[in-house]
Amino acid sequence: MRRSRVRFCAAHIRPLHPALRSWVVLACLLMLAGCAGPQSALDPAGRGAEHVARLFWWLVTGAAFVWFGVIGLTIYVLRLRPGPHNPRTASALIIGGGAVFPTVVLAGYLIYGLSLMPDLLAPAPEGSLKIAVTGERFWWRVRYLTPEGEGVELANEIRLPVGERVQLFLNSPDVIHSFWVPSIAGKIDMVPGRINTLALEPTRTGIFRGSCAEFCGDSHALMNFYVVVQEQEDFARWLAHQAESAQAPTSALARRGRDLFLSNGCGACHTIRGTPADGKVGPDLTHVGSRLSLAAGTLPNESDDFLEWIAKTEEIKPEVHMPAFGMLPQEDLQALAVYLDGLE
Repeated sequence: MRRSRVRFCAAHIRPLHPALRSWVVLACLLMLAGCAGPQSALDPAGRGAEHVARLFWWLVTGAAFVWFGVIGLTIYVLRLRPGPHNPRTASALIIGGGAVFPTVVLAGYLIYGLSLMPDLLAPAPEGSLKIAVTGERFWWRVRYLTPEGEGVELANEIRLPVGERVQLFLNSPDVIHSFWVPSIAGKIDMVPGRINTLALEPTRTGIFRGSCAEFCGDSHALMNFYVVVQEQEDFARWLAHQAESAQAPTSALARRGRDLFLSNGCGACHTIRGTPADGKVGPDLTHVGSRLSLAAGTLPNESDDFLEWIAKTEEIKPEVHMPAFGMLPQEDLQALAVYLDGLE
């Protein structure tokens, strides 16, 4: 009775409809496309990410081996040799395949995974570049710590020299965030009242995307940032420029935007070095026009996007602490946007 039921079921298995088969193929191609890109752990551009990707492929290989083994045994039992089997052989298969083999395989993976920990957790050498990153709601405060003790502060963007191990100091003043740049290293939590450390060692130049990997509020999905890996000479020039004060606006519209920025109280929250604006609550805007995005990866960095962000802040990013200034006349918003966009 059991054999006939198995044969009956197998006989009634229908092949996939051509349209459904096309969708399955498309889904597989989309999943493969996710293996690359600026935010893929399977397209490593850092020493830590290389270890994580290697461990992943070992796990996939082991899982595939087990899967094919189980499917092979199932086909053998149900199709190639149905019927009673030798009890001693069956018991050995159950004990060996169900207990001994998984224990050996998982123990091997555990040993291999633990062997990666010393390199993943190793700090950067003494004298390396140090960066303090604070997870705010919902943006990233980035501060480059110089040997002289003075810091260079910016927001929502980190630039690194290729081939150098850099030490990050991570913290949060409000809720738990999680710092993650999949292409460069693993993720680590940012816990209020505690400073966690993470060493990054990028291996190739490019632009990579990072994000907060711990739910932290309504705009959690809008809390992203970019990591730009540059040649060491280019990075040194960039960092020196970031330490400079903002250049004075040259056009009449930009000068009007600067005056509006100061008269509307924006300087109470934001700093623009070289002007009276010295607020510490919000992001430092001294060179905001040179960054790749606005509002922590939410908008592109263009003049029109500055205007939209200033006028519709709370609509674009729920629970953000910055108030919207949509009550200002359109010409004032335009002047503010031109001024901020020119801060390069």
